[in-house]
Amino acid sequence: MENVQERIKELTDAAVGWLTSAAFYGQLGIIAVSVILAYLAAGLIGTQLTSLPKFKAPDFVGDLDEQVAKLRKLLFPLVAVLLLAVGVEVSREVTGQVAVVQIALGLFVIILIYGIVSRYISSRAVRNFVKWVGLPIALLYVFGFLDDVIARLEAVSLDMGNIEISAYTLVRTLIFGSILFWLGRVSNSTGKRVIRGRPDLDVRTREIVTKLFEIALFIIIFLLLLQVMGINLTTLAVFGGAVGVGLGFGLQQIASNFISGIIILLDKSITIGDYIELEDGRGGILREMTMRSATLETFDGKDIMVPNETFITSSFVNWTHNNPQQRYDIRFQVAYSTDIPAMLDIVREVVKSHPQVLSGEAATKAEQPDAEIEGFGDSGIDILVEFWMDGVDDGENRVAADLNLMIWMALKQHNIEIPFPQREVRVLKEG
Repeated sequence: MENVQERIKELTDAAVGWLTSAAFYGQLGIIAVSVILAYLAAGLIGTQLTSLPKFKAPDFVGDLDEQVAKLRKLLFPLVAVLLLAVGVEVSREVTGQVAVVQIALGLFVIILIYGIVSRYISSRAVRNFVKWVGLPIALLYVFGFLDDVIARLEAVSLDMGNIEISAYTLVRTLIFGSILFWLGRVSNSTGKRVIRGRPDLDVRTREIVTKLFEIALFIIIFLLLLQVMGINLTTLAVFGGAVGVGLGFGLQQIASNFISGIIILLDKSITIGDYIELEDGRGGILREMTMRSATLETFDGKDIMVPNETFITSSFVNWTHNNPQQRYDIRFQVAYSTDIPAMLDIVREVVKSHPQVLSGEAATKAEQPDAEIEGFGDSGIDILVEFWMDGVDDGENRVAADLNLMIWMALKQHNIEIPFPQREVRVLKEG
């Protein structure tokens, strides 16, 4: 019991001696100076940012004022981290101790990381990754324990022939691989948005550049991941033939869709915004093309994922690629007692009155709305109405539905009969 009391007394005396030492107060002074200078510098820089002349930022940047406001809130912890990092070295030279300054540095690192994550990262998975992986690594680095942890992880290894796999290699691959894939996804989305927002490029050129950007980004991330895993690129040449054959069989369909996507972009057979109808009758507006497939958006809100190979190996109908104007027809019957010439004039005028139907000077002679006799049916005379319009007759452009109602109302107004199906039945007497 006396030994325990003596030990406690020794620790207490040591703590009191350290807390009353010049080195401790010297570190507190360095922290105070660093924090005050950081506060003043952050305020000055923030004032300069708000006084900058206004200009239109690119679309991918978003609201410039909002971005400046976010940055101003991060200036104080950012400058404090920089000054405290300098303060660690100053304290080491002046007082010979750095523990207190490192604790302050660690606290501001936590504040800075949480500020960045809360303001710039919306993904919950990424936030959890930074919280449970990035933050501990940053603190280990600040307090100087990271090298010791790496050394211990490298000591745990597994030999597989000529290949040595350590725990550090696995952890490094997992961490940096996750970061690379996340950065690749974000860069891909941002790059596509920037390229497609360039008004000086036509639609086809934008899609080609987007596809090439996606391919280049994929290759860069793949090579970086190999470097993170510690795989020498020259070593891959030895296994290149065997791996190539294996990939050729295993990824044949993926490679086919990839090459088909490049061919489609180069031959300009389809482009974003085209209305495409497939062989099986399904159709939609082409909204997106990726390395593997194209997305057709139907008018009822569904997405059809079509492999790129489909556009190379099978036929399809592109309604709007070369000419957005389409011809449609409406069919109905009138009674045999109808004044056909007058009725046809009425129907033509009704069709011309629709604002989306091409007529007058906006249409050629062949594109003018027309109504004509198509044939003679059992119950009445078959009438064919033809008209041209911009776009596809569906979704927002449901012109045929409007015209059906307009024609019916016009026929009713002029007492023109649309006959019911009629059959003449004769009853013959026996004998």
